[in-house]
Amino acid sequence: MSTITIGVDLAKVLFSACEVDGIGHVLKRQDLRRGPFALWLAQLPAGTVVAMEACSGAHHWARRCLEYGLQPRIMAAQFVTPYRKSARSKNDHNDAEAIATAARQGNMRFVPVKSIDQQVRLSWHRVREGYKVESLAVGNRVRGLLAEFGVIVAQGDVALRRLLADLDAQAGLPGEFKELLRDLADHWKQLRLRLDACTARIEAHALADERCVRVSAVIGIGALTADAVVATVGNAREFKQGRQMSAWIGLVPTQHSSGGHTQLGEISCRGDAYLRTLLIQGARSSLQRAKAVATEKATPEQLWIRTLDGRMPFGKVIVAIANKHARQIWAMLAHDVDYDPHACLNHPMHQHTQAAHTA
Repeated sequence: MSTITIGVDLAKVLFSACEVDGIGHVLKRQDLRRGPFALWLAQLPAGTVVAMEACSGAHHWARRCLEYGLQPRIMAAQFVTPYRKSARSKNDHNDAEAIATAARQGNMRFVPVKSIDQQVRLSWHRVREGYKVESLAVGNRVRGLLAEFGVIVAQGDVALRRLLADLDAQAGLPGEFKELLRDLADHWKQLRLRLDACTARIEAHALADERCVRVSAVIGIGALTADAVVATVGNAREFKQGRQMSAWIGLVPTQHSSGGHTQLGEISCRGDAYLRTLLIQGARSSLQRAKAVATEKATPEQLWIRTLDGRMPFGKVIVAIANKHARQIWAMLAHDVDYDPHACLNHPMHQHTQAAHTA
């Protein structure tokens, strides 16, 4: 196995590579264009560590490295920044050296390489989010244009669609303006149709994947969230425990501790913002279900949610539920087990608490 570590600063056309030896000395720097870079990778000794930042194209090049018998290492950019020699002197060569140095740290955390199937499934989520943003923008644009002519539409897409469907009834609007609104209405309709098509494809992916079906058993986790989680983390075994996965998603508090005094702050909001958003939205649904269900029919988790809701602010309750869901998802994916709403009753901490109350 080669002792050389190569840091690569990826780009669209020109790649900067830095080779360091086993003790961290820089052996060689070079800039390669896209074609020669692929040929150069194929000539590297098997087992060479090739490190890069997590960015567009990183997983593609990581899969190419695996094909050549190399060891790809993908890191979050925030973990590489401290190893750049000068924060005021940023260039491709310094970035490549910092990447190589960071990859040699024994406690560094790496991003698992995504398969082609995972990236295809995530592409549907990305495109769906794009259609959702465009649809919202078009709706707001129509409302703004109507407001210029003194027409105020009630909140919600239903009211706006009704008005656009019966523009002839709006006698105060000019004919040319109505023609423009009809074009916008057609565009808005097409966006919604494409959005629905993406949602249907994602749901089909989730139904066909046993892991997604297992994860969807958690109250508040739907097909969209289940497919996004599975497509992003796979079997989740890259994480040692559920808390590590929850921290990666950004659902744990930041720390400002010193001298043995622990001070917790707001949640870190690091990692995958899309997964965090889905889990937060699912937590809202889970909270509503817990409030609505009868006490005698509530699961231990729903009773726990009610207890939280009675003593904590709404925002903290939502984050706590999302954090718990992330840990449950890790356990189901990492250990290939089904969701058990009563699993917490077998936890040693719960049994110790029950024994203390009994005594």
